[in-house]
Amino acid sequence: MNRRTFLTTATTAAAASLVTSTGHAALAAIGMEQAPLPYAPEALEPHIDAMTMGIHHGKHHVAYITKLGDALKASNLGAGNVIDLISDLSKVPADQKMAIRNNGGGHVNHTWFWKWMAPAGSGPKGPEGKLGEAIQGTFGSIEDFKKLFAEAGTKRFGSGWAWLIVTADGKLKVTSTPNQDNPLMAGIVEAGDLGTPILGLDVWEHAYYLKYQNKRPDYITAWWNVVNWDEVARGYAAAKA
Repeated sequence: MNRRTFLTTATTAAAASLVTSTGHAALAAIGMEQAPLPYAPEALEPHIDAMTMGIHHGKHHVAYITKLGDALKASNLGAGNVIDLISDLSKVPADQKMAIRNNGGGHVNHTWFWKWMAPAGSGPKGPEGKLGEAIQGTFGSIEDFKKLFAEAGTKRFGSGWAWLIVTADGKLKVTSTPNQDNPLMAGIVEAGDLGTPILGLDVWEHAYYLKYQNKRPDYITAWWNVVNWDEVARGYAAAKA
């Protein structure tokens, strides 16, 4: 191992250790159960339609859980906290690693996603308090943050997610991942993009295509109307504690 490889490996390991020791403590454990939506499928209309929510939650999310269960059975692994499982895939057998990465990520990401949305008008229209101050201090303004976040989602080629994370040093950062990866996945996500997710946007086509077809930017613009800023603020406070 040359010096550059050693330093890169050491940096990644150190970052992963920080995320594991700080980020996971801020996140509720996720098992194999699927919680019901915290609102009716039609509650996010007109911004997110009821049919999309029903298919997304009732079909796609369910499929991730089912396939994750199959991969865990084939691996002779218990699920425990799925967050811990996907954050360190080193103990997963090679022949099941991709299945657990994809479907475990899908289960975790969607479990968070439902909570990061709420009916329009049921809470703050934007980030307030310490979260709002941190966003303005980091990105310049709320609108500048939204623009950067929207770009992360719009420019994500193919399927994936846009994220607002709290990094290991307590700073806010906007990032993006492909497919069902997320910023907790050490060894998969670059060290500089590891952190605790406090807001994420699903930009897979199944999240918006029925209503918005190929107009992903329109979906993102509409989605801001249903962001659950109270939940995001709780996640920020927990990540900073």
